[in-house]
Amino acid sequence: MERVDMRSPVIGVVGAGACSPDLAELAAEVGREIARKGAILICGGLGGVMNAAASGAKELGGVTLGILPGPDAADANEFIDFPIATNMGPGRNSIIVHTADVLIAVGGGYGTLSEVALALKIGKGVIALQPQFQVPGVLMVQTPLGAVDEALTLVEMGRKPPRISDSQP
Repeated sequence: MERVDMRSPVIGVVGAGACSPDLAELAAEVGREIARKGAILICGGLGGVMNAAASGAKELGGVTLGILPGPDAADANEFIDFPIATNMGPGRNSIIVHTADVLIAVGGGYGTLSEVALALKIGKGVIALQPQFQVPGVLMVQTPLGAVDEALTLVEMGRKPPRISDSQP
């Protein structure tokens, strides 16, 4: 693992709170790659994709942030280093998106889609691995390594994804 400091890229991993073992393994590999590359992982801090990604990051000594929907930091999964209790329910998605430099969506449902939409709206890059949806401006990848490499490329280059007009359907 590379050294992590306060200037390290922050990569958001978003996805469903309950997922299949196959999707969990993909999320864990994304977490491992984030740690291997010296980035910080931010997620919703609970189960499913969030738990798997944080677990993968911790396997390699990575740093994890969990932005929790409820009022109690103790609700975070065991792989979260820094739990942030918001008591904001799904409103906490805004904190995840605004804190992350870029998002990686691993599968996901409507909550994930809300994070993806907000990230694109504010001009942040979004990479999707096995998405349950297709959204203009989201970069599709096939592997966890490809997702993290693309995320870091977006951060390093300061590139913004194409803006989608609010007036488009």
